Amino acid sequence: MVASDLVLVAGVGGVGRTVLEQLRAQDVPVRAMVRRDDDRAAELRALGAEVVIGDLTRPETVAAALESAGRMYFGMPVSPDHLLAATVVATVAREYGDLTGLVDMSQMTVSQMTAISTAQSHQQRLHWLAEQVLNWSGLPVVHIRPTAFLDNPLFTTLAARSIRERGTIELPFGAGRTSPIAVADVARVVATVLHDPAPHIGHVYELTGPRTVDMTEMAEEFSRALGRPVAYVDVPLDRWRAEVLAKAGLPPHTEQHIATMARLHRENRYDRASDDVERLTGVAAQTIEAFVAARRGFYLG
Repeated sequence: MVASDLVLVAGVGGVGRTVLEQLRAQDVPVRAMVRRDDDRAAELRALGAEVVIGDLTRPETVAAALESAGRMYFGMPVSPDHLLAATVVATVAREYGDLTGLVDMSQMTVSQMTAISTAQSHQQRLHWLAEQVLNWSGLPVVHIRPTAFLDNPLFTTLAARSIRERGTIELPFGAGRTSPIAVADVARVVATVLHDPAPHIGHVYELTGPRTVDMTEMAEEFSRALGRPVAYVDVPLDRWRAEVLAKAGLPPHTEQHIATMARLHRENRYDRASDDVERLTGVAAQTIEAFVAARRGFYLG
């Protein structure tokens, strides 16, 4: 492979780490940008990735990381610095980079937003603005907009705790429907695009699970996967935020984002389905039942 095949993965938590693993399994050269040289960085080197230390909000480190890279994955955890980082990436890549593809990890809520909509979280607004900046940059951008992740603590840590203690999933989603998607499925799409970005430039891909379900139906999928009864208990949003979310010790920006996600679920704003995962990768997204069954020990303890 030539230097232009080098993929810079900026953001190696969750989706980014899985993308890196999938690209290395295909022998694609990968450079991982991390904020500190720690055990996680050592694990990435063990996978065959080059590791550079940097910060997406510091242009000089972004420029160094981009050197000789032909493709880039831009992803960040929930952060009030998301728009700053996207702007730094856009300006530095225009001036110093030579990218043939830039994959931006966004959110599906952006699909329902406008320049003046205000119902979304601060984080979702930052994603909307970041997409505008990247589009204006003229870079070869592909936007990936997943819906809520199955790997989210709402459906993993919190669900596991209440399932073990009471046989319930307790969330403030009301009768709203949702179609959560596994990180691994989103990563498959990202890796597919990065492997050959040309056909995808300028596209927006909306990623969901294979079908939408209400929370009672989700509980039924958990029941089948775990071989024990699981029921959904609807909790008032204000009580859930005070008794559960506020005690999680999250930064205010993150807490506001998750609380807004819960409210939007209750308002049925997550009732959306797409076949983009199967269309792009040839393999359908995992069902909730399959995801939970693969983690049976985690949920049952």
